[in-house]
Amino acid sequence: MFEQFVNGLLWQISVVVFVGGIAMRIFAILRHGRRKDLAEARGSAFAGAVWTNFSRFKMKSEIAEKVRFQTVSGYMFHLGLFALLFFAAPHIDFIKERILGFGWPAMPNWLFVISTQMAILGLLLLLLQRLMNPVTRLLSRPGNYISIGLLFLVLFSGILVYFQRGSGSAYIHLFTMELLMLYFPFSNLMHAFLFVSSRAYTGALYGVRGMKV
Repeated sequence: MFEQFVNGLLWQISVVVFVGGIAMRIFAILRHGRRKDLAEARGSAFAGAVWTNFSRFKMKSEIAEKVRFQTVSGYMFHLGLFALLFFAAPHIDFIKERILGFGWPAMPNWLFVISTQMAILGLLLLLLQRLMNPVTRLLSRPGNYISIGLLFLVLFSGILVYFQRGSGSAYIHLFTMELLMLYFPFSNLMHAFLFVSSRAYTGALYGVRGMKV
């Protein structure tokens, strides 16, 4: 009963909510538009957008000491999660069978283990930083912790699948992923789809004024 629900109805609902919710969020942003800039152009908006997108991947030297911990932790989590999501053999098979109809070469087993360790450790370190830093603790909302909790459940259940190799653990992993998909469009996790455009908008805004940020 549980397996049929997870593999059938809940999967269909989570896909509709995930895709539809993301589309609605992006449409709302585009529909809002932006104010007309009346200032005289002193630089390139395009160059500013490109510069800001790439420069944000590097810590600014002025604040490097203060943000190094969360920056390194963030890279560990995001790179590990990216590798697992798109290059783990079971995920490639899942994407091939249910979404795209084709696959690509998977990463070796040793890299899968390293990616898993990176993602989980990075996530826990980010949680620790959020709890111990008085500023981030003050700014944190329940939704931040819900996101972290769901991501941890997805990663942890994936470990169970890896070690147990059973259909039961696989359905638990799928169930946690579906919960995350249902929550995703209404959470701060939307930055996965919006960070490029957000950086570009900020960079273009300053770039047209001849400033770099």
